[in-house]
Amino acid sequence: MSEQIMQKNGHLVIIGGGEDRKHDMEILSRFVELAGGSDARIVVITAASQIADEMWQIYDGVFGTLGVKERAHLEITSREDANSDDFVRKVAEATGIFMTGGDQKRLLALIGGTAMDAEMHTALKVRGATIGGTSAGASAMSGHMLAQGRTDLLPEKGSVSLGAGLGFLHRVVVDQHFSERQRLSRLLSVVAQNPYLQGIGIDEDTALIIERGVGIEVLGEGAVTVVDGRSMSTNVAEIKDRTTPELIDVRLHLLPAGSKYSLPVGDEQTGKRVPPQLLDFLENVTKRTTLS
Repeated sequence: MSEQIMQKNGHLVIIGGGEDRKHDMEILSRFVELAGGSDARIVVITAASQIADEMWQIYDGVFGTLGVKERAHLEITSREDANSDDFVRKVAEATGIFMTGGDQKRLLALIGGTAMDAEMHTALKVRGATIGGTSAGASAMSGHMLAQGRTDLLPEKGSVSLGAGLGFLHRVVVDQHFSERQRLSRLLSVVAQNPYLQGIGIDEDTALIIERGVGIEVLGEGAVTVVDGRSMSTNVAEIKDRTTPELIDVRLHLLPAGSKYSLPVGDEQTGKRVPPQLLDFLENVTKRTTLS
């Protein structure tokens, strides 16, 4: 069993928050499946939340219902915890690592740059484990993380700020609760000021599943929105803070649940053909980055 899991490419299950935890639990069921099914060894990191025990009880119940026997709570309350041999060993033994919601700044303050952080990268990139995160846990996945930002009707210069994330993905920034909280203008604000980043907005009860080196799938009830401003023309450098920039030729992709794309293998395309406009995004998020 463990050899089979070790041969996997590694998956990210990036959830926009509000995932179903009571009925068919489609997204969390897939997380468990990718982590090894009933043989999975799952650890739950509640560092983003100030109600860690309550969050653990919720996900312990869910993963137990889904047949996972080996479940552990990593209650991180200090960076010393995140550097402890015991917690790092539990991450090293896990086939599934799940980060709950809360505050992504709190999550990074506690685990960013620690031995646990490094072990999570090893788990994904060397052992082929599955890493999941919902809400704040989703925002923390990328190297650039949305630290704070207002949701206005229009994008505004200076209305958002970024921080360092965990770095499982690069050249992207992830926002969650996307459609439900009308966050398109917020993501446009990010892209306007950071045009080298592609913005990913994930709706509630929706997940972007990434298999490293292979492809992506959107699962759940909503959609994933991708905002690409790398070819845009903008006056954002000339205008004052709290004013709306011109954004010309911004590209937007909408990937509803059920969307699934795989990278071409050589000159052949397996499955659904990747539109040329989406190929760069697909290549970037599935890139097999190595350990730093």
